[in-house]
Amino acid sequence: MVYPTRVIILIMPESVKKSLVILTYFVLILGTLLVFWQVHNFDFINYDDKDYVYKNPHVLNGLTEDGVIWAFTTPNIGNWLPLTWLSFMLDCQLFGANPGWMHLMNLILHLANTLLLFAVLREMTGALWRSAFVAAAFAIHPMHVESVAWIAERKDVLSTLFLLLTLAAYVSYVRRRGLTRYVLTVLLFALGLLAKPMLVTLPVLLLLLDYWPLERIRRQNTEDRRQRAKGEYQTVSTVQLIAEKVPFFALSAVSSVITFFAQRGSGAVTDINALPLYRIANVFLSYAKYIGKMFWPQNLAIFYPFNTSSFVFWQVAMCVLLLLVISIFVICFGRKQRYLPVGWFWFVGTLIPVIGLVQSGAQSHADRYTYISYIGLFIMIAWGLPELLSKWPQRKIALSLSMVISLTALGICAHRQVSFWNNSITLFSQTIEATQNNCIAYNNLGVAYNSVGRYQDAIEAYKQAIRIKPDYTDAHYNLGVAYGKAGRSQDAIESYKQAIRIKPDYADAYNNLGVAYVKLGRSQDAIESYKQAIRIQPDDAETHCNLGFAYGKLGRWQDAIEAYKQAIRIKPDDADAHYNLGVAYVKVGRSQDAIEAYKQAVRIKPDDAEAHNNLGVAYLATGDKSAALEEYKILKTLDAEKANELFKLINK
Repeated sequence: MVYPTRVIILIMPESVKKSLVILTYFVLILGTLLVFWQVHNFDFINYDDKDYVYKNPHVLNGLTEDGVIWAFTTPNIGNWLPLTWLSFMLDCQLFGANPGWMHLMNLILHLANTLLLFAVLREMTGALWRSAFVAAAFAIHPMHVESVAWIAERKDVLSTLFLLLTLAAYVSYVRRRGLTRYVLTVLLFALGLLAKPMLVTLPVLLLLLDYWPLERIRRQNTEDRRQRAKGEYQTVSTVQLIAEKVPFFALSAVSSVITFFAQRGSGAVTDINALPLYRIANVFLSYAKYIGKMFWPQNLAIFYPFNTSSFVFWQVAMCVLLLLVISIFVICFGRKQRYLPVGWFWFVGTLIPVIGLVQSGAQSHADRYTYISYIGLFIMIAWGLPELLSKWPQRKIALSLSMVISLTALGICAHRQVSFWNNSITLFSQTIEATQNNCIAYNNLGVAYNSVGRYQDAIEAYKQAIRIKPDYTDAHYNLGVAYGKAGRSQDAIESYKQAIRIKPDYADAYNNLGVAYVKLGRSQDAIESYKQAIRIQPDDAETHCNLGFAYGKLGRWQDAIEAYKQAIRIKPDDADAHYNLGVAYVKVGRSQDAIEAYKQAVRIKPDDAEAHNNLGVAYLATGDKSAALEEYKILKTLDAEKANELFKLINK
C-alpha cells in the first residue's frame, strides 16, 4: 500500500519536520533570488511602463488625495486597477521613479507568492515535497519571467498575492468556521480584483478545492463512506457549497462588467463580429501552446502577433482533440485521483478571462497569462508522477533526480530569459528573433534606438515594422520623428503625411509636421499644420506654443502673442510659453508686458539664464537700471558670459 505524503510527515519527529520545512523555505528563497536578483539593475521598458509609471503624472506624484481619487474613478489603459495604481504611487512616494526599486518590489511580491503557495498547498494537503515542487516550479519557470521582470505587470504579482491570501483565509475558514474568517476571505478576494480582474474565476477555483484537497464534497464509494463515518473529514452538500460562494460570484460579476466597459471604452476590445472563427481557433491553439511551453519554454517573447495566415486547419483540429482527450481523461480518473480534474480545470478555468473569447489587445497569447494558471498543471505533475511510479522500487531516487534536474534546467533557462529584460533594446531584439513578422517589436525597438540617439538604427526598425504592416500609423509617425532627429526634415514630412493619410485625426502628426516645415523655412505650411492639430486637439499647449513660434518667423507678432497666451491658459506653468510671450512683446515694443512675461518664466524656471538676461534687457528698455543690476547678479551664477554682456549694457 502506498501511503500519502501526509502520513509520512506525521510519523517524522517534529524537529525533523520543522527543519525540513525551514530548509524548503530557504531553498525557495535562494533559488528565486538566484534567477531574478539581476532585475535590480534593469531599466523601464518602453511598452506599457511609460503609461503605468514614468509618463504617468498621477503615479509620479506619489500617494496624494487626487491620485487616490483618480485610481478609483478612472479606468486607464483599458483596465480598472486601483490597487495596482496605488502600489506604483507608493513606490514613487518612497523611491521616486526608480526602475531598480520597482523591479525589486515586483521580485519581493513574487517571492512572497512563492512562499505563500508552498504554505497553502502544504496546509491543504500535508504533502511537503509535492508542495515544494509546485512552489519551486512556479518560482523559476521561464514563462513566469514576464510577470516578474516587467514593471507594468505589477498587477500579476500583486493580484496573485491576494489570490493566495484568499486561499489561505479560505482554508482557515474551512478548518474552523466563523463569520470573521469568511468575511476576511471575501475581503481579500475583493482586494485581488482591485489589483487585476483576471481573478474573476476564483469562486470556481474555491469549488475545485472543495473537491480536492479540502474534501468537502461527498464521495459515494464504500471506502469513503467508512472514512467519513470515522470523521476524517467533514463534507458539505453541493448546494451549500455553491451558496457559500454567492458573494464571490457577485464580486466577479461586478468586476467583469467594469472591466468590459473599461476595455471597450479604451478601444482594446475587438468587435465581437471581427474574425470570430479565427478567434475561436486561437483559443484552442493558445491552450496547446501554453501546455507545450510549460514543458519546453523556448522562443519566449513579450508580444506574440495575432497572425490569421498562420492558422492551419489540421493544427487547430489536433489542439481541439488534445484538449478534449485530456478533459475526458481527467474526468474519468477524477473520482480516485481527484487532483487531476482540480489541476486541469484550474489551468483551463483561470485562463478563460484572457484566452481570447473576448479579444483584448492585438496579441495571440501572452506568457504572463500563465502566472496563475500553471499552478494547476504543476499540481497534476507533482501528484501524478509519484502515483504513476508507485510500484517502481527505484521511484524515490528517480523522482528526486528528475525534480532536481528539471528545476535546475528551468532555473538556467529562466535566468537567461530574465537577462533579456535589461532594457528595451535587448528585449525587443530578442522578441524579433523569437517571433515572425512582429511589427510591434520592430516599432518598439525603433523607439528604444531613438531614445539613445541611434537614429539610423531606429529608421531601419521602423521601416521593417511598416514592411510587415503598411498601415501601421504609429510606425509611420515614429519614422518621421527619427528622420527629424537625423536632420532629414523632408523625409520626416513624408512620413507624417503618410501617418495622417491613415489616421486623419492624428493631432501629434500634424504638430510634428509643422515642426518639420519650420525647419525647412516653410512657416506658412507649418501654421496650417498647427491649426489642423489644434482643431483636433484644442487643449494642447505645445501646439499653441509652436504656432506662436511659426507666426514669429513670419513677423506676425500679434498673432504670436495670442497663440502664446492660449498656451499659457492651457498650461500656466509652461516656462517656455511665458519666455516666448516676452520675446513677442519686445518685438511689438511692449517692454512692461515683456517684463511681466519674463518674470513668470524665471519664477517657474529660476535657472533659465536666457530668461534672466532678457528680463534684465527689458528692465533697461524701461530705464530701470537697478532692477537690471539685480538680474545681472543672478545671471553671474548661471552664465558668466551672458552676465558680462548684460553688465556692459547696464553701464553704457
